[in-house]
Amino acid sequence: MTLSRCPFPLLHLPRLRHLLPLLPASLLAVACAAGAAPIKTDLANSSVAIAFKQMNVPVEAKFKRFSAGIDYDAGKPELAKASVDIDTASLDLGEAEMNKEVAKKDWFNSAQYPKASFVSSSIKPAGAGKLNVTGKLSIKGKSADVSFPLLVKLEAGKHVFEGALPIKRLAFNIGEGEWKDTGMVADDVTIKFRVSAAP
Repeated sequence: MTLSRCPFPLLHLPRLRHLLPLLPASLLAVACAAGAAPIKTDLANSSVAIAFKQMNVPVEAKFKRFSAGIDYDAGKPELAKASVDIDTASLDLGEAEMNKEVAKKDWFNSAQYPKASFVSSSIKPAGAGKLNVTGKLSIKGKSADVSFPLLVKLEAGKHVFEGALPIKRLAFNIGEGEWKDTGMVADDVTIKFRVSAAP
């Protein structure tokens, strides 16, 4: 995650100090406030999960290890940025053998592709407490441009971001060989996430 910084770190650029009288104060203020501020993710109160159907039975499983980076200012939501990295081998389906299976080559192939990631390219206001997010999702060596709505609310002084992103697992080669049979495991998968963060 790239953190937003003032482009004129004056204490570190002594050679430019003599130019300060030539720069309007308003220009410096705008430049230094151009980006949204990074906020600290509260992983203990955050989650990333997937929901799908196996033989038409709903299943939901959570990833136990992930990280998220967010730059966000409620007054300037259009300047927000977000990124998420997920440890694909950390998916917990409730059984140790199943957890090992989904990390294998036919599924996430975690040995070769240990991380799935999302990086935003655009975040736009979409009404009170709502944002539209666009970015690139990368899983198992495949990348795709995706868009989804995001809800934003305050809980106990923290920003909470909640959303759901539907994908097709076969578009990312998740479930190869015999597992391409969508009668066993449906092609439709929803990535569900809740990220809590504080300034």
